[in-house]
Amino acid sequence: MNDEKTHKLVLFNDSTHDYDYVKACLIKHCKHNPLQAEQCTLIVDNIGKCTVKEGNILDMIEIKTCLEELELITEIEEYESHMH
Repeated sequence: MNDEKTHKLVLFNDSTHDYDYVKACLIKHCKHNPLQAEQCTLIVDNIGKCTVKEGNILDMIEIKTCLEELELITEIEEYESHMH
């Protein structure tokens, strides 16, 4: 398995979901601990987006799919150092 962090998964703010829902999704699918999930949720709410996971492209696609099935808005971005 490739553990190199080449991509990041960014979660965007929406007006649909409450804190507890988003935190639960991050804990379940991104393997966040409760404090980490709460911090990411606050950043998303205040800034509009937050990187919630880093890893290889296949892992990011898998997590993105899970979160989007839960109606969360996400995007996968490449690390600038890995762009050609």
